[in-house]
Amino acid sequence: MSEYSLLIGLIGMAGGFAAAYWMKARLSSDKLKAAEADAQRIVDDAKRRADTLLKEAKLEAKDKLFKMKSDFDAETRDIRAELKKLEQRLIQKEENIDRKNEQVEKRDREISRMEKKLTRREAEVEQSELRYSELIDEQKRQLEKISGLTSDQAKDLLIRAMENEARYEGAKLIKRIENEAKEEADKKAKKIIATAIQRYAADFIAERTVSVVQLPNDEMKGRIIGREGRNIRALEASTGIDLIIDDTPEAVILSGFNPVRREVARLALMRLISDGRIHPARIEDVVKKVGSEVDQVIKDAGEQAAFDLGVHGIHNELIKYIGRLKFRTSYAQNVLQHSVEVGFLSGIMAAELGLNQKLAKRMGLLHDIGKAIDHEVEGPHALIGSKLAKKFGESPKVVQAISAHHEDVPPTSIYDYLVQAADALSGARPGARKELLENYIKRLEDLEKIANSFKGVANSYAIQAGREMRIMVESDIVTDEESVLLSKDIARKIEESLTFPGQIKVMVIRETRAVEYANK
Repeated sequence: MSEYSLLIGLIGMAGGFAAAYWMKARLSSDKLKAAEADAQRIVDDAKRRADTLLKEAKLEAKDKLFKMKSDFDAETRDIRAELKKLEQRLIQKEENIDRKNEQVEKRDREISRMEKKLTRREAEVEQSELRYSELIDEQKRQLEKISGLTSDQAKDLLIRAMENEARYEGAKLIKRIENEAKEEADKKAKKIIATAIQRYAADFIAERTVSVVQLPNDEMKGRIIGREGRNIRALEASTGIDLIIDDTPEAVILSGFNPVRREVARLALMRLISDGRIHPARIEDVVKKVGSEVDQVIKDAGEQAAFDLGVHGIHNELIKYIGRLKFRTSYAQNVLQHSVEVGFLSGIMAAELGLNQKLAKRMGLLHDIGKAIDHEVEGPHALIGSKLAKKFGESPKVVQAISAHHEDVPPTSIYDYLVQAADALSGARPGARKELLENYIKRLEDLEKIANSFKGVANSYAIQAGREMRIMVESDIVTDEESVLLSKDIARKIEESLTFPGQIKVMVIRETRAVEYANK
């Protein structure tokens, strides 16, 4: 029974499974049909949409095609119009070219005619030249025969005649120009120089470098010399100055080219004499102390000179070189005092001319700076000073004024001439400089000798202490115009032959005397 029940249960279960499977299959078939129906509907929708899109695309393509065709037609019309314009321009250019070609051909024909004409003229000119050459040669032969001179001799005579005439006319022109220029230039120059002199007042007494030391008695000479000359050797070695002890009573002479060392030796010797203790160790100590004191004096003197002129910004080493000029003299004139004077005078004249007054003062102060070391360096003091100023940073204008104040180099600016004028004023004023009598007489003789060496000079006189030359010429040999050239030639020869401070005025005087006697 139980097996039967089990069998029935199995059959029931199998039936249940079969019914479930059938139901599942039925449901699957329905879903499949529904899916196929959806798919068919989707396909149909897609076909309809595709047809719609295709129609729209065709319409859009037609619109674009129409638009492109319209644009192409418009562009084609524009291009055709432009091409038409270009064609017209080309036609015009062709016409212009044709006209120009015609003109060029016409000119070529004219040029050809002119060339033929010129060829004929050239041939005629050549024939004429040959004929004229023959005539000229014939005339030259006749002239040489008549005059008795060759052509070269006649040329020389003609050239000399023309040269003399040109020289005469040139002298007249120079004299006229100088007279016109002097009327204004002399007045203004004299006014400026007079103003400068009036506005600057300085001592007329010049300092002299002392080279002789006075002794309290002649016994001091022995103490200065020392045992076996050790004191004098120590003093000479320390200072670099030679001591000359001779028969001069109560005096010792100091000899040396360096004025600063000579001053150190003078002060040291005076201090040793007053102290009384003279031996090598003491000498070296005193010379060292005096050297430091003199260096400070030099620096103070340079700074004071720059301060007095209102010149600032000068290099410290250059200030020391300026101070060394305190112990340097030229024709017994103190060079530092002279430099300060030149600075003041240059500044005053620059102010009168509306120029840079400070720059002119700077140039005047430094113009003789080369004299501070001219005993150590070879060459003219102007060039030495210009190199020294350039080394310590002075401007090119200042360097040029220093080198040109004695015309070792040509002046290039008005400042150079101002410094020259101020230098001459400072050195030429009464009492500024002194000369030995022999040198003074020799210079006057040389001046008169130079003047007398020129043709046509009757007499010459050196006056104004050699500052002016009066030259009398023979009126039948030298004309008024030639006297102008003669004064220039004499002045130029004096510059080349002599060395002198300041300037020398050369005056040529020509006079004509008519003498007649009345007789009864």
